[in-house]
Amino acid sequence: MYKLLFRLVFRRMDPEQAHHLAFRWIRLAARIPVLRTFLAAALAPRHPELRTEAFGLRMHGPFGLAAGFDKNAVGIDGLAMLGFDHVEIGTVTGEPQPGNPPKRLFRLVADRALINRMGFNNDGSLAVAARLASRRPVFRTVVGVNIGKTKAVPEAEAVADYVKSAERLAPYADYLVVNVSSPNTPGLRDLQAVEHLRPLLTAVREAADRAVPGRRVPLLVKIAPDLADEDIDAVADLAVDLGLDGIIATNTTIAREGLGLRSQPALVKETGGLSGAPLKERSLQVLRRLYARVGDRITLVGVGGIETAEDAWQRILAGATLVQGYSAFVYRGPFWARTLHKGLAARLRTSPYATLADAVGADTRKAA
Repeated sequence: MYKLLFRLVFRRMDPEQAHHLAFRWIRLAARIPVLRTFLAAALAPRHPELRTEAFGLRMHGPFGLAAGFDKNAVGIDGLAMLGFDHVEIGTVTGEPQPGNPPKRLFRLVADRALINRMGFNNDGSLAVAARLASRRPVFRTVVGVNIGKTKAVPEAEAVADYVKSAERLAPYADYLVVNVSSPNTPGLRDLQAVEHLRPLLTAVREAADRAVPGRRVPLLVKIAPDLADEDIDAVADLAVDLGLDGIIATNTTIAREGLGLRSQPALVKETGGLSGAPLKERSLQVLRRLYARVGDRITLVGVGGIETAEDAWQRILAGATLVQGYSAFVYRGPFWARTLHKGLAARLRTSPYATLADAVGADTRKAA
């Protein structure tokens, strides 16, 4: 049914307009008690064997929705209704900004991929914090908050901009993510260099602790797949040294490898970050390298090209405690989380591992 809807309706629309329409339907369904109860039962059945604990947080399972879909925290319950075990909102910047001018989102349907240059369009940390403060959750789901740099803020003032967002948003975050890896904000990826990243992460950690006395909000950093191996090692070592709670691997890529012969040449030339199936192998490589470096000392989150239960299972075996997706949601629709959970539970039952936690990093350890 969804494939037909996609072909007849969504594919004919501008991708960003289609996103807004679909998200509006999700939010509307979540506001109708009878409908949301029915949909949650149909789309989000629980599998007790998939229960997961990460950085002190208990989740129904390991599969969450990556940042970028709900930038402004307007549809968390609707997304939980669809079966996501955690929802990462954002990226949120210190100040509101419109993002880059349209057209800024492109589908590469033959490759099950997207290219975006959205540019952190969002309502700003003050408005999003107010929205989270007034939220009355219908479903229990873990909410991550992803923060980034306001485009107009010069690099010399980037730390203060992140600190502003952390102070405002940490009280409402189950975990906090420092995003220094989007390719769509000029100069942002320069902050991944450890000489810049260390003071940034230290300042955000201190800001979160000030904002939420008595509760340590887990802090993660999200990195790009385009980092050289030695830079991945440097970030991993820094994360251990600073006592970070997690690393998210990976964001979108500026590379165009892995695209099929059927890709539309004009779209391939569009600037922005590529996500979806072509990113799968590189993201898996980065994850394996991180786990080989940090082991169980830091929680790893695998994202990039995850479409199926087998994809999620491979990330877990490589070292991910949690997995996330986004692009495949566009192509697979509202039954995606249900299908992935069912397949992952079946994969675990036929494996030699008693729990998902036992499986985390098993393949990487064997290869070491």
